[in-house]
Amino acid sequence: PNNRLIVYTQGRKSPREDYNSNGTGSNQKMPLVVLVDEGSASASEIFAGAIQDNDRGTIVGRRSFGKGLVQQPIEFSDGSAIRLTIARYYTPSGRCIQKPYEKGKESEYELDLLTRYEHGEFFSADSIKQDETEVYHTRLGRPVYGGGGIMPDIFVPQDTTGMTSYFRMAANRGLIIRYTFDYTDQNRSTLQKYDTPEKMEAYLKGQNLLNKFAAWAEKKGLKRRNNLMMKSRRLFEMSLYGNIIYNMLGMEAYVEYLNESDKTVLKAVEILEKGESFPSGSGSSGNKRQQEMILHG
Repeated sequence: PNNRLIVYTQGRKSPREDYNSNGTGSNQKMPLVVLVDEGSASASEIFAGAIQDNDRGTIVGRRSFGKGLVQQPIEFSDGSAIRLTIARYYTPSGRCIQKPYEKGKESEYELDLLTRYEHGEFFSADSIKQDETEVYHTRLGRPVYGGGGIMPDIFVPQDTTGMTSYFRMAANRGLIIRYTFDYTDQNRSTLQKYDTPEKMEAYLKGQNLLNKFAAWAEKKGLKRRNNLMMKSRRLFEMSLYGNIIYNMLGMEAYVEYLNESDKTVLKAVEILEKGESFPSGSGSSGNKRQQEMILHG
C-alpha cells in the first residue's frame, strides 16, 4: 500500500533517509514467499526485510548473509576510485542488515560463513545465534531479531543427504562439469531431440551416466569408490543431468530442473498452496521452536 516504509539508511555523519512505497504496485495482494539463504546479500536482504517487517509475505530458508552498507564512490584523476562507507541499511522495524564488525577482528568477520557452518547453523535453527537483546516488531507485532542478516520465518536446513568425500572431490576438482561438457559435445545431435528438462532427464536416466563418469574420472586421477558413489548417487545424477540440461537448454531450464527437488522451493510451494503466505496475528516469526514445528509438521 501507499506510504509503507521499505528501507532506510543512516550513518554517523549521514542523516536518516526513508524510502517509502508509492502505492502504484500492481501485485499488492498477490501471495508471496521469499527464499533466502546464506548467499542472499545486499539488495535481496533489503527486499526480504521489507516483506517481512510489513507482513507482506513469508520468508523461507536460512539466515541471509548480512551485507547492508551504503558506499559513496570517490573518483580520482587517474581513473581509480575508492568506495567510502557512509551509512547502513535498516529494515522498516529498525534492524540493521549489516552483520556486526569489530575493529581488529577482521578474520572473524571474513570467516563468518565458515563459522556459521561449523556451529551447525545451516542444519538446525537452534544453532543460530540471534541477538535476543535486539528485539524488533513487524507491523502485526511479530518479534524479529537484530544481529545482522534476515532470519526466515520458516527455517529449512541445508540438505546434505548423500554427501560423501567422493562426491565432494569430484565436484571440487571440476570433474563433473568437465565430463558433462565433453558428453554434451559428443552427443549434441541426439540431445537436440529433447526440448524440455523432463524429456532430457528421462533420456539421460537410461544412459548409465554415473558409471561412465566414474570410469572417466578414474582416468583423471579420482579413484573409483563404489560404496561412496552409490551413497551419493542422487547428488551425482542431479549434477550430471543438471549440467547437461544447462549446456543444451540454458539457465532457465537448469533452474527449473533443480527446483523440482529443492526442499526450500517445495516448502514455499506448500505454503502457497495452503494459502498461508500472509502472516497473521502476533505469532513469533523469530521463535526457533515454532520454526522447527512448522518445518517438521
